[in-house]
Amino acid sequence: MAGDVVDLIMQDHREVERLFDELKDSPEKRPNLVPVLTTLLSAHSRAEESAVYPAAAEEADEADDVAHSQQEHVEADQLLEKLGKTDPTSAAFDKVLQNLIDAVTHHVEEEETKVLPGMRKNLTDERRAQLGEAFAASRKEHLGDQPEDITREELLQQARNADVTGVSSLGKEDLKKKLQEESEE
Repeated sequence: MAGDVVDLIMQDHREVERLFDELKDSPEKRPNLVPVLTTLLSAHSRAEESAVYPAAAEEADEADDVAHSQQEHVEADQLLEKLGKTDPTSAAFDKVLQNLIDAVTHHVEEEETKVLPGMRKNLTDERRAQLGEAFAASRKEHLGDQPEDITREELLQQARNADVTGVSSLGKEDLKKKLQEESEE
């Protein structure tokens, strides 16, 4: 039994914060920690997008906040890809890492003050447990994935979550580009 989806999401948030601290404080560990961070954040994001965000939008009346959170996931994916391609021993790494930390910290704060409280208030304990099971299963399925491993179907789910319409006929790269454009607006 996985547990309450809100608690599971918040546990991941604390682990990401711990990894951020480790990346900042122990530069010698960066080559090994970057893949850990990128796979955790990728798995977490895909699980939220597929298992949690649709329910939060439709059942917990959090559609606007979910759309905003989804756009922040797209931004985080871009920053994760950039971090993964940056030499962890270079001066540029610190800047890319700080941009990622700032973006993810902002996202976590908003999610924990808007979306997650709405889910606790508007969904039953049983429903949050069901979503916890779905979140944990999806997260497990995506562990090992990197941001660039996202599929066209997952991009379409991101578009639905972000309320981006007219994209069902787009190929993967055009869809990715459209989502990136929307996240920058």
